[in-house]
Amino acid sequence: MSFPWAKEYTPSHPFMKWMDERLPVPRLVYNAVGGGYEVPRNLNYFWNFGFLAGLCLVLQIVTGIVMAMHYAANTEVAFDTIEHTVRDVNWGWLMRYAHANGASAFFVVIYVHIFRGFYFGSYKAPREMVWLLGVVIFLLMMATAFMGYVLPWGQMSFWGAKVITGLFSAIPLVGEPLQQWLLGGFAPDNAALNRFFSLHYLLPFVIVGVVILHIWALHIPGSSNPTGVEVKSESDTVPFYPYYVAKDGWAIGVFAILYCAMVFFAPNYLGHPDNYIPANPMSTPAHIVPEWYFWPFYAILRAFTQDFFFIPAKLMGVLAMFGAILVWFFLPWLDKSPIRSSSYRPLYKKFFWFGLIPTMAVLFYCGGAAAEEPYVMISQIAALYYFAHFLIILPIVSAIEKPKPLPFSITEAVLGKDEDAKLEPST
Repeated sequence: MSFPWAKEYTPSHPFMKWMDERLPVPRLVYNAVGGGYEVPRNLNYFWNFGFLAGLCLVLQIVTGIVMAMHYAANTEVAFDTIEHTVRDVNWGWLMRYAHANGASAFFVVIYVHIFRGFYFGSYKAPREMVWLLGVVIFLLMMATAFMGYVLPWGQMSFWGAKVITGLFSAIPLVGEPLQQWLLGGFAPDNAALNRFFSLHYLLPFVIVGVVILHIWALHIPGSSNPTGVEVKSESDTVPFYPYYVAKDGWAIGVFAILYCAMVFFAPNYLGHPDNYIPANPMSTPAHIVPEWYFWPFYAILRAFTQDFFFIPAKLMGVLAMFGAILVWFFLPWLDKSPIRSSSYRPLYKKFFWFGLIPTMAVLFYCGGAAAEEPYVMISQIAALYYFAHFLIILPIVSAIEKPKPLPFSITEAVLGKDEDAKLEPST
């Protein structure tokens, strides 16, 4: 959103004036992430995670392109090309571990970004499109990450591909042909590996396109903020540059320390030991498990163990797994509260911190555990609460709770008074 008080881009150098008249890229940057973009003055550090997500995407694309230069999508040599890259290619070990741990870092950042949206009501009007595009990005990330996990062609890569693509066979009538069409055969082999490599290379650039739409949609209403109160006057905002550029720079520093600690000191910590064994279709691992960022949804998938009349348990698990993400698309309309931020919603705040967050923690744990009791039963209880939270608790609580009084403006929330805003008409 361009506020009336936002600074105009006025180039002073003759070359920049010439450039602005013919290809106004500097003006676009200035208005998007520079001094011309006015941002609420009260954004906390949770708002840094959107920028960090963009940084992770760039890291993944750069390291992924380098990795692709040394990779061969052939089941006979795929595992060896990864080992060759790590052991023989100059700085190949750095590219491989930066890429593998970068995926985990990306999902950590994205999960914080999403749950910040849950807590502060970032999905509410007029930012519904920002939220919907964000969920699309998350789905594309999960597809990209899954296909990337298959590429090393270790034991967990092969059997993970076998299990996950096998989910399509649960679809009535067309399931089996669809699975064979996706794999190019009856089991993961050369055809599947080639397809997964091609799509794994392509999808990050699709994500970049959706991210551009995501940022574009964000700039129309402007950024949300921790109070959920819309901007009313100039005193409510500060220019993105230099204030939030400096704040994002500090966040990059903290992120880089943690990221480099993983890459240099524990590069294989998050990798499954079985994936350091070449794929063997004749030897099934004792415990097939996806990467940690899929665990909550994998736990929901495995929570369905009994058929329901004519509906197979496998089909219900698949529908529930996808439904656990698709339900996020409907949050702007499930949540009827006029208040955005949970800071001013005392009842919903309790359900968030003592209901949703523990439930996600339980699902994370159970998704990585063996498919046996008591983990299956705990997954069932957690999955039940997960859907109840969004489909039952959220609509009811938003209708009956009595929120706390909102500050008149963002400035009042920060400084305790805002004489300027009270002179402005409400927007």
